[in-house]
Amino acid sequence: MTTEHTAVQQNDDDLFEHHAFTVDKGQAPLRIDKYLMNRIENATRNKIQTAAKEGSIYVNDAQVKQNYKVKPLDKIRVLFEHPPYEYLLTPEDIPLDIVYEDDDLLVINKAAGMVVHPGHGNYSGTLINALVFHFENLPNNSSERPGLVHRIDKDTSGLLVVAKTEHAMTHLSKQFFNKTSEREYVAIVWGNMEEDEGRIEGHIGRHPKNRLQNTV
Repeated sequence: MTTEHTAVQQNDDDLFEHHAFTVDKGQAPLRIDKYLMNRIENATRNKIQTAAKEGSIYVNDAQVKQNYKVKPLDKIRVLFEHPPYEYLLTPEDIPLDIVYEDDDLLVINKAAGMVVHPGHGNYSGTLINALVFHFENLPNNSSERPGLVHRIDKDTSGLLVVAKTEHAMTHLSKQFFNKTSEREYVAIVWGNMEEDEGRIEGHIGRHPKNRLQNTV
């Protein structure tokens, strides 16, 4: 399986890693610009070729050009001089609907339409931008996102728990990981439902043809 991650790590040359992939064992030879087009959201071939010409694409720690053909188990990294935009957190004076707060945590009612954390195409106006404006020294989670213990989708409204201390971050994250906390979702559905109630089971993953969608 191809693996991917993004990070704000600097190497010795003061470059920041934006994308990293390990090529599948069964990968047939393929130009790296085509390979990366299929794996980076909204990346155009022109942008990838420009990055290669500027020396930003590395395979097994060596710079490569756009016509390099990837091989099984190649380690591909895309490095730039600036951090990924989703990590450049700018405080923004956005009102928060806080329904509960104490010294350790707060519970926020997130409105539909608000993105929880910055990501591709959403670098401002997010809940995180509002949190870093209203609260100082929020603890970072494992993805360097201040206070965030869990998330809900942009178009979903509902309650989000935010950690205010390292102690709260550790214990709340453990509860969500171990599924000892309970969450309830309410949704409006339409269509001809054969049953009044039931259970749906399945693993949600990235849609194989559209990386902006998930599927079961």
